Amino acid sequence: MAKTFRLELLASDRPFFVGDCEHLVYPSQDGLMGILPGHESLVTIVRPGEIKYKVDGEWRYCAISDGFAEIRRDYVLILGDAIELPDEIDAKRAAEAAERARERMRQKQSILQYYHTQAALNRAMNRLKISRRHNHEI
Repeated sequence: MAKTFRLELLASDRPFFVGDCEHLVYPSQDGLMGILPGHESLVTIVRPGEIKYKVDGEWRYCAISDGFAEIRRDYVLILGDAIELPDEIDAKRAAEAAERARERMRQKQSILQYYHTQAALNRAMNRLKISRRHNHEI
């Protein structure tokens, strides 16, 4: 069995990573998904969270917003609205976005506005969590 698979992490504005990968862990709607070479084929939703992927024996990390993943035995494609390295995250801006979303949550909103605000809060909190986890404090 092969020791790697081809991984493409594509953000809406740029190709984030394209190369060989040994192991991948990403947040799906059913929890964290771990992918190794030879994994069965499937398509899943990607939730906001942290992706970690192993290249040349070293783990790499990034934040992802909503997206989807296509898994094949020798190839994985993850498309995300936004994918960022921890040091690309502006923690101050993410904290401000989270506070704005919290304030909107306190206001009377339609159901649709509520869900949009909740999604914005989740994205901001995810970015803050990943920034802090990788020693990039505000």
